[in-house]
Amino acid sequence: MGTPADRYLFRSEWRIAAHADQVYATLADVASYPSWWPQVHAARQLDDASGELRCRSLLPYDLVFLIRREVEDGADRILRATLDGDLAGSSQWTITPDGSGTLAVFDEDVVVRKALIRLAGPLARPVLRFNHDRMMQAGERGLRDHLSRREVTG
Repeated sequence: MGTPADRYLFRSEWRIAAHADQVYATLADVASYPSWWPQVHAARQLDDASGELRCRSLLPYDLVFLIRREVEDGADRILRATLDGDLAGSSQWTITPDGSGTLAVFDEDVVVRKALIRLAGPLARPVLRFNHDRMMQAGERGLRDHLSRREVTG
């Protein structure tokens, strides 16, 4: 899958003070991401199993990619998708109860196809990792806030 310079393996672990079923349902609803995840600027549903996401973190460029659901397993709380566009590869959420809350683990294995990023090559790698980390941290905060608001109003 791509050259080593273009391939990225990411893992993020989110600890959320909400029931695992709530976390799973929110993460399964990709169309809602822009309402709680600041770096997801747009989500457009294309059909029952796919959509398009437009994301931007700290760096001044958008990543646009198609996301196609491959696994939506509510019993084991696993969400897996393939990505195609500025990023190509796969991502997976694994959601498990963790004490009084939930652990949501995000794994991503992608190749960067966006020309601007590919041109920067290995020199940009630490910056791109930092950018991804900031996006994931903001997503975790956004999900926590979103679910705590739902709990108060729901």
